[in-house]
Amino acid sequence: MLKPRLLERYRNEIVSEMMKLHGYKNKMAVPSLKKVVINIGLGEGAQDIKFLDAAQNELAMITGQKPVVTKAKKAIANFKIRKGSSIGCKVTLRKAMMYEFIDRLISVAIPRIRDFRGLSLKSFDGTGNYSFGLSEQSIFPEVDADKILKVHGMDITIVTTAKTEKETYELLKLIGLPFAKKHKDQ
Repeated sequence: MLKPRLLERYRNEIVSEMMKLHGYKNKMAVPSLKKVVINIGLGEGAQDIKFLDAAQNELAMITGQKPVVTKAKKAIANFKIRKGSSIGCKVTLRKAMMYEFIDRLISVAIPRIRDFRGLSLKSFDGTGNYSFGLSEQSIFPEVDADKILKVHGMDITIVTTAKTEKETYELLKLIGLPFAKKHKDQ
């Protein structure tokens, strides 16, 4: 199997650049990507299962991996959700699949977002993770726009081994995520 081009770029360029920026003495000390979690929450899935099935199929096409159905942890009467009812789906990508997904996200999907002004800098959690949301699934070329039952968004969390928010920002910036403006630490 071919190695993902983003993984090759990480090993050949990004590691050395991060070593220069932070003065790491060892390549193994450089932060890396651990996993990517893609989550779709559909409250309508509790009432009509076809929305949930469609979301699962779309997420499987986008990621290349079968999603896991998520269940409600507690009942919420206002939303007509019972405890244990199916309300969404998620996929956790690691290793080669993760690098392929991030590469397609950066080079194909994000440029297709209308009126895109960059990813928010307020979505770092301070411990090496970055989360952001996409408002519609049609930006991915794998999804056929004519077959979409309901337009829905998804939450994407990128988990890294970075210890600080600044390291996470610099790693993701070197990988190619398009951020809105300069980070507050720079």
